[in-house]
Parts: sequence; structure tokens; C-alpha cells
Amino acid sequence: MDGDTFWTALALVLVVEGLLPFLSPGGWRRMFSQMLQLNDGQIRFWGLCSILLGLIGVWFLA
Repeated sequence: MDGDTFWTALALVLVVEGLLPFLSPGGWRRMFSQMLQLNDGQIRFWGLCSILLGLIGVWFLA
């Protein structure tokens, strides 16, 4: 993977991350306030799930 591919992937992550607050700011705010009520273990679990799904996606696309 060269540098251009990395920066393109990072830019696409930012685009995807920005879609929900742009399209539904109220829904994003409610979701974020619910996330603040989770304990550290729950947040780590969902972070791990996200990492694993991302790695599986990269593996299938590479």
C-alpha cells in the first residue's frame, strides 16, 4: 500500500463519519448522548467489533 492509498482511505473514513451528523444532527446528538452512558468495557467491545469488521473488509478487498 502506498501513501496515496492510505490518505485516500483516511479521507473516505472522514466522509463516512461525517454523513450522520450532516444528514441527521438530532439523531447523531441522541446517539452520542446514549454512548456517553456506556461504561468503558462496552465502548471497548464496540471499538473492537469495528476494528474487526474493518480488517475483514480490508482482507476481502485486498
